[in-house]
Amino acid sequence: MAPKTSTNAARLRQLLARPGPVLLVGAHDALSARIAEHAGFDAIWASGFGISATHALPDANILTMSETLEAAQRMAEAVTCPVVADCDNGFGNAINVMRTVTQCERAGLAGVCIEDNIFPKRCSFYEGVQRELTAPHEHALKIQAAVDARTDPDFVVIARTEAFIAGRTKNEALERARAYADAGADAVLVHSKSDSFEELREFAAAWDRSSSCVLVAVPTTYEGTSADELFAAGFKVVIFANQALRAAVRAMQDAMVVLQREARPAAVRDSIASLSEIYGLVGVKELKESEERFLPRPDPSPVANRDENNHHGEPVGDGIQVTSKL
Repeated sequence: MAPKTSTNAARLRQLLARPGPVLLVGAHDALSARIAEHAGFDAIWASGFGISATHALPDANILTMSETLEAAQRMAEAVTCPVVADCDNGFGNAINVMRTVTQCERAGLAGVCIEDNIFPKRCSFYEGVQRELTAPHEHALKIQAAVDARTDPDFVVIARTEAFIAGRTKNEALERARAYADAGADAVLVHSKSDSFEELREFAAAWDRSSSCVLVAVPTTYEGTSADELFAAGFKVVIFANQALRAAVRAMQDAMVVLQREARPAAVRDSIASLSEIYGLVGVKELKESEERFLPRPDPSPVANRDENNHHGEPVGDGIQVTSKL
């Protein structure tokens, strides 16, 4: 991987300024983040859904800020591309959001996403949930607090609205998004659980494309829509938020069913990664190179062996006298 020559946040800003869509993919730990970088994604989405799942917990504000950011920081340490933290509703009110931003910056993250779900949130796609949203002006103050708390002006603040998830109108979604942009958000993530892209297409058509605040889409349910189509409609950033986790779960389930049934590793050999592939991902080659450079080599003629027959009181090693008492 290339060395880091600027801050993670600055690199994310550069991505947002270039032509074409910016592609993020959801990761749930350091290894999945590294795999994503190797696959060529522009940046990593440290998914709250995914991080919760790795703890075998629902996406419902059960994990603390520290637990979430610890996972996100490990991702940032494992890659050279920017990592954006999915921080749900900021873990509280505007004051909590300020500390969340401070901790994100200290963890080396490039940006943060704060949504207008109330605390405790529920995953956008859970069925049978009575959705309540923070009042637009209150969430705008959260976004303003996030912007005020950052010390790196390149650190990216993404405001997320769940208006469509909660069954609200396009006008309310636009009202919220504009309020968050006015509060200083660098981007607005407009979430939807429709299997059609139409409501987001209509939203984007009403958005001021001259705004410095860009739009973000997460095509989990309208999965037939490509990144190029989303970009053409007005969405600069596209996040594939949970597909990597779901792929990993399915692969593990399939392998474990076969292993349990066949009870011999050869039964899954052709469908799993080789050990050498894992070695490559975790840096075994680099480890060996560092060992060659920095670790002392074993003495082929140890002092103890060289002088084991010395019984005459000559100095051995650091001047220690060995004498014979016969």
